[in-house]
Amino acid sequence: MKHLWKKSVSLFRQYREQISYLIVGGLTTVVSLASYWLCMNTFLRAEDPLQLQAGNVISWICAVTFAYFTNRRFVFQSRDPNRLQEAGKFFLSRVTTLLMEMGIMALGVSVLGINDKIVKLAAQIIIIIANYVLSKLLVFRKG
Repeated sequence: MKHLWKKSVSLFRQYREQISYLIVGGLTTVVSLASYWLCMNTFLRAEDPLQLQAGNVISWICAVTFAYFTNRRFVFQSRDPNRLQEAGKFFLSRVTTLLMEMGIMALGVSVLGINDKIVKLAAQIIIIIANYVLSKLLVFRKG
């Protein structure tokens, strides 16, 4: 048991950033899906293409706000004193993946007629990977 614990700690240290990103990405996905579900089950309708995208944008705002603070603190452990500039780069990089997600949602739901919740979940996998790459290369670069 002790050997397994040491091995687990060693693996975590070696892959801390990636493991932390997956955990934070999973939590961000929960925030995104929960806020989307809340919108679609209270005041928006998925059958209306504009309301579908409005729900997607609202869930995006909730998820990106959560993601910035958690990625800064727990994943990339940023110490950049210029938080406003860093946050700006983070949000701009996420606009790119928002546009990707909107395209996926439009194609999957409005064109192909697939259930919006299924398409939203599938899109999250693509978005998590793209967000990691953009965050690592453009936002939280180390010296």
